[in-house]
Amino acid sequence: METDTITAISTPMGEGAIAIVRLSGPQAVSISAALFQGKDLNEVDSHTMHYGKIIDPETGEMAEEVMVSVMRAPKTFTREDIVEINCHGGLVSVNRVLEIVLASGARLAEPGEFTKRAFLNGRIDLSQAEAVMDLIRAKTDRAMNVALKQMDGRLSKLIQELRQKLLETLAHVEVNIDYPEYDDVEEMSHEMMKEKTREVHEEVTKLLETARQGKILREGLGTAIIGRPNVGKSSLMNALVHENKAIVTEIPGTTRDVIEEYVNVRGVPLRLIDTAGIRETEDIVEKIGVERSRQVLKEADLILFVLNYGDELNDEDEKLFEAISDMNVIVIVNKMDLEPKLDIERVKELAGDHPVISTALVKEEGIDQLEEAIANTFFEGELDSGDMTYVSNVRHVQLLKQAKQALEDAQNGMEMGVPLDVVQIDVTRTWEILGEIVGDTVHESLIDQLFSQFCLGK
Repeated sequence: METDTITAISTPMGEGAIAIVRLSGPQAVSISAALFQGKDLNEVDSHTMHYGKIIDPETGEMAEEVMVSVMRAPKTFTREDIVEINCHGGLVSVNRVLEIVLASGARLAEPGEFTKRAFLNGRIDLSQAEAVMDLIRAKTDRAMNVALKQMDGRLSKLIQELRQKLLETLAHVEVNIDYPEYDDVEEMSHEMMKEKTREVHEEVTKLLETARQGKILREGLGTAIIGRPNVGKSSLMNALVHENKAIVTEIPGTTRDVIEEYVNVRGVPLRLIDTAGIRETEDIVEKIGVERSRQVLKEADLILFVLNYGDELNDEDEKLFEAISDMNVIVIVNKMDLEPKLDIERVKELAGDHPVISTALVKEEGIDQLEEAIANTFFEGELDSGDMTYVSNVRHVQLLKQAKQALEDAQNGMEMGVPLDVVQIDVTRTWEILGEIVGDTVHESLIDQLFSQFCLGK
């Protein structure tokens, strides 16, 4: 267990009302008390806040006017003593306080080390620790709610229940193997193993069925806006973002590069990518943008293909339809206020099963229908984030797939008449794999790797 005291700035860098320097460890209070001019922090009650000044020990001068929170173990996030020094929110002031704290005996925390200590000290399990980062990175209310429920232990509780069910089954079978004098013992053990592995398999399968939606909520949908130049791609991006992020002009080829922006569409986070218009061009800069657009097209989860109602279909449009036929596509016929030249029936024929939405983005018409089509494409219009336990973490998904395979190996073995003591190996493996999700059987190097992805000060 860690014995040193760590510190870091726990608020975003930059100007603001308040910036916080956080300390955690056995000397958090004593280090802070030695620097604090005000009440004796060694004597104050836990979970109280005090006004005073931070004094630089080298010069004896005031370094900052602060409010200091003192929280004593074990009722803290890390289950260690924690002190939070609330400074004025400027780069100079908060860095000065951090430097003084470091010079007084604390060391700079590693990324995610506060949360890592919470895990190592038993305050949270590994899945809850990972949910902390998901909460910080959440782009929509629904994504935040899923992370909150995981942080509150909903996934952990379900995993622990499944592990307990497997453990009790293994123990029961082990006892029966040790005491084989009863004739019906083997048959009872066999049926029990079948039933329990089937129950756990069903629960694991249900969790995996939420993985696609959970991943979308966690990471967002990579959404590429494509089409020929000047069909309204940038206007579409601005309409969804509700800001003028992209330059909109009547000049074809204005967008020379890929522009990215996160947008919340009915609770679905879209990582919206406005691409350069895909066309043959001799302009060197535009040509680079077109190549990047083609690359984005290959990696996108969702394609918003924009056509101009005032233009006839050409070979480039037909080629784009062919290139995206097997992808998640929504076709948008824009500029419906113009004189019609587009063959709508041909567009619907090329679109196939993909939805076709009509818009006039300049007049803000058709946006609601487009947002509904996006939600329907991935969530059938509704997302139940209330009672469901969503799996959104890639590591968890991979482990659940391994657990499912191990259970199927055990079930196949029983169907083939493999002895129970051999089947037990696959069931025990399932128990261990599920333990990796909550951190009970995880390797130390993986723990270090996971927490290194956290921001400094969390």
